[in-house]
Amino acid sequence: MSTPAFPDLPAGFRFGAATAAYQIEGAHDEDGRGPSIWDAYSHTPGRTRGGATGDTACDHYHRYPEDVALLRGLGVDGYRFSIAWPRLLPQGTGPVNPKGLDFYDRLIDELLAAGIAPAATLYHWDLPQALEDRGGWRVRETAEAFAEYAAVAAERYGDRVERWITLNEPFCSAFVGYAEGRHAPGAREGRGALAAAHHLLVGHGLAVRELRAAGAREVGTTLNPDRLHAASDRPEDLAALRRAEVLHNDVWTEPLFAGRYPEHEAETWAGLADGPWRRPGDLELIGAPLDFVGINFYRPITVEAAPRREDDPERRTAMDIGVAEPNPYGTRLTTMGWPVVPSAFTELLRDLDARYPRLPPVWITENGSAEADSVTPDGRVHDAERIDYLAGHLAAVADAIVAGVDVRGYYVWSLLDNFEWARGYEQRFGLVHVDYETLTRTPKDSYHWYRGLITAHRARTEEPAR
Repeated sequence: MSTPAFPDLPAGFRFGAATAAYQIEGAHDEDGRGPSIWDAYSHTPGRTRGGATGDTACDHYHRYPEDVALLRGLGVDGYRFSIAWPRLLPQGTGPVNPKGLDFYDRLIDELLAAGIAPAATLYHWDLPQALEDRGGWRVRETAEAFAEYAAVAAERYGDRVERWITLNEPFCSAFVGYAEGRHAPGAREGRGALAAAHHLLVGHGLAVRELRAAGAREVGTTLNPDRLHAASDRPEDLAALRRAEVLHNDVWTEPLFAGRYPEHEAETWAGLADGPWRRPGDLELIGAPLDFVGINFYRPITVEAAPRREDDPERRTAMDIGVAEPNPYGTRLTTMGWPVVPSAFTELLRDLDARYPRLPPVWITENGSAEADSVTPDGRVHDAERIDYLAGHLAAVADAIVAGVDVRGYYVWSLLDNFEWARGYEQRFGLVHVDYETLTRTPKDSYHWYRGLITAHRARTEEPAR
């Protein structure tokens, strides 16, 4: 496979890399950190591949200077990381853990010393277990606790963090965690999942209010909207597509960017959506203007009809209605089983831009591929498939920009191989290979390619090198 050309992106475009706390930090019970729902979930037999946990992960908590040096070597403009809520507030609310605060002080200062702009995600799925024990995202109190946590983080780090992200992929938190049970907390509920979805949005709105009050520079949130296709023109497949659009996309984008709830929610949720968790003023809170929206994208999804669950209305959600066809596109699959279709990325960005006049500037906050990586006898990791994936998807971003979408930057997922949630350690997304026995870091060929892309972009646009 020949090395693809560098995509042509405009002057001022910014490049970065991304990680998440539970996936890399380790030190799960050190320095006052409290347990999260992912600690409880991963320690429950049968929940994760091979019984994997994030207890050690990449040991970033102790090795962060080495990882920041890798970021410096890449030449990135920014680094998107997440703050572990239970590291700052072990019980989710109440007393603050000073050692947890100090860790992110050290990380942020190390980034700034390297000339790298910090972008902090407040919630990347690691809800303090103490809050889950009191109802989790099913109850409004968790949204209020999230605002308290946001205020603590903003007061401590607001002078140095360039970009704040309230939530990461609330779709996964609400529906994969509370309806499908494939992620923490492992619940299989209908009404509870819908309440969680709403309270995540309320928590976002409350956190935005706190961040603004603290003088945060840029405030946004990160979604993972999907580019969805119907498996056929059959009426039942088209109806399934419409329900899937509500589940994957409209639940989030309509309140955030149009000030309304989804048009087809009653059909999708069998009358469960308009529950008592909605209160007057919530839409205004949720829809407060943002400085940017983060978009995570990996692959398109094809939807076809499946039998409805008439026997259990409480569990009847869109996930019981539509199923994904693995790969009708005839393209290569990553090791996650995801089809590689860069054009779907352009389509998604253009559709969002056309649909929502209030859509703020876009940052690509995650994009990358899992591949079958290993260190070869020459001491390198030759991941040509990942390079091809990144080149194709960055070219798709460039096409969206040419079409008028205001995309400001791109954070590759991920800097490091890491704990891939319920899939454990078998899936590798990193630009840097991690040996989980020794924790040795080995930059892959994609690391060097991405560094070359950034260097060439700066030279072409006459931007100073870092």
